[in-house]
Amino acid sequence: MNHHYTVLDILLVLARYALALAVTIHVLRTKRDTAASTGWIGIAWLMPLTGAALYVMFGVNRVRRLARKLIGSHQWDGRGALVQHREQVDGQFAPLARMLGRLTERPLLGGNVIQCLHDGDNTYPVMLAAIDNARQSVLLCSYIFRADEVGNRFIEALANAQARGVRVHVLVDGIGSGYFHSGVASALRRRNIACHRFMHSLWPWRMPFINLRNHRKILVVDGRVGFMGGLNIGEENMLRLRTKLPVADTHFRIEGPIVHQLTEAFARDWSFTCQEELDGEIYFPQLDSVGNIPMRIVTSGPDNDLEKIEFAMLQGVALARRSVRLMTPYFLPDERLTSELCLAALRGVEIDIIVPGSSNHRLIDYARDANLAPFLDAGCRIWMAQPPFNHAKLLVVDEDWSFVGSSNIDVRSLRLNFEINMEVYDKDLAQELIAFIDRHRHGRLTHHTLDSQSGMVKLRNAAVRLFMPYL
Repeated sequence: MNHHYTVLDILLVLARYALALAVTIHVLRTKRDTAASTGWIGIAWLMPLTGAALYVMFGVNRVRRLARKLIGSHQWDGRGALVQHREQVDGQFAPLARMLGRLTERPLLGGNVIQCLHDGDNTYPVMLAAIDNARQSVLLCSYIFRADEVGNRFIEALANAQARGVRVHVLVDGIGSGYFHSGVASALRRRNIACHRFMHSLWPWRMPFINLRNHRKILVVDGRVGFMGGLNIGEENMLRLRTKLPVADTHFRIEGPIVHQLTEAFARDWSFTCQEELDGEIYFPQLDSVGNIPMRIVTSGPDNDLEKIEFAMLQGVALARRSVRLMTPYFLPDERLTSELCLAALRGVEIDIIVPGSSNHRLIDYARDANLAPFLDAGCRIWMAQPPFNHAKLLVVDEDWSFVGSSNIDVRSLRLNFEINMEVYDKDLAQELIAFIDRHRHGRLTHHTLDSQSGMVKLRNAAVRLFMPYL
């Protein structure tokens, strides 16, 4: 049989090999995860044209490249005014404090105070009062910011602040606050308030950004008063409104030098989104000591902060001697965090994990249930909290170290999302959070509970668990 190859055929074959080779080289140079690397290389050689296109869309981390390009021109770090507030930790958690200092390149700052606030009913009035008292600047970032009754109160407060001459900047997520249409962004822009949607694009070649969400919740007023935690802005967070699916949550009001790091985190996200630098005294004033609590902001995301929040959790659990209390709305830890928690339980640390009996994402509940047996085998205690669904993200180790913020315990939060947490070295806050967490230890999950599930339910849960990185 005679085979006649045209020049075009030869060029196409060469192009396929060239594309597969180019993807392979890029993967080998940039990817750390061996499973992901093997998968991309396999796809590239099996389907050179389609595989290369998919890799360009979903495999290349353009976020990190953009962040590195922008970060060199900014001068947020190393302000001399904060040197006097740097703290050192002695004793059990000294290795943790040193590690996080090196990992985040942010100092542990003393001289702070913190107030724990629960649910929108108690938190929103305090946040709105802070905005009403603003004199120079308001920085607001929220994953979900609805244009409903609650959201409109914030819109009015922001508009009134701007009318007083306050510089107002609002950043909302391109997915969480509406993908095809963002009511709050439209409402703010109609009032000429600077509002941007984080990594939002309808262009096909930017579609991988749909996976990368800014899940941070930040409010900073005049560079002096800050709020952060798990609370979004919407009616469902007001329990007294008795919405169809009410959401309980926990947020924190902070004052002191730590607010500088909160402002810095917002400024980086703002610059990343719209290439505008926020600097000067109206955003970064001189901050004096107002208390005695050491704190540090820890950010993570697929830019330059990859996995830093998870590393903080891993080190905190590794140093635990007596107890670990963990409260999260979604519990789908990866193998590293699973192993660390189980090892702590096996060496005698009391591990209490509190999750909702039913969250607002049923698929996540299915995957979670398929992932709980190893924790029970190791001796961890797992508790199912009764409604309303609690969205708080809290970790307390040995009644001393607290780690709070926006990050859930799942692969999406710890690897893909832009998140913000805060470590706090304060026994009083730890005791307050422990009491709150313990009040939600409603029903204990046992092996019998899992074993009593039907075969079809177990099969369904195991199948959903395969999609853990995308839930």
